[in-house]
Amino acid sequence: MVTIDDFQKLDIRVGKVIEVEDFPEARKPAYKLTIDFGSEVGVKKSSVRLCKNYSKGSLKNKLVLCVVNFPPRKVGSFISEVLTLGVPDKENECVLIVPDMDVPMGGRMY
Repeated sequence: MVTIDDFQKLDIRVGKVIEVEDFPEARKPAYKLTIDFGSEVGVKKSSVRLCKNYSKGSLKNKLVLCVVNFPPRKVGSFISEVLTLGVPDKENECVLIVPDMDVPMGGRMY
């Protein structure tokens, strides 16, 4: 059983996607995202497998939720610094978890 103290250890923040690149070296189709979390966290990179549900253009300037306090993870030659959060659709493809209103970048989920 997870406690509220365990949950509060996760630092989940709102960021704005400022750059989207193809990631042709990835084993499965993926993008490299550059995400701005505001002044407290800064700009971070994330590898995401979203190609089935999102075009590069649809991701640019999108607000996303990410875990920002996991250690960086190497994905091929790329270092993914944050975990971008999503849930599976009916075909088990990722759908992003996003705020349904315009909220400040860097806001922490609670």
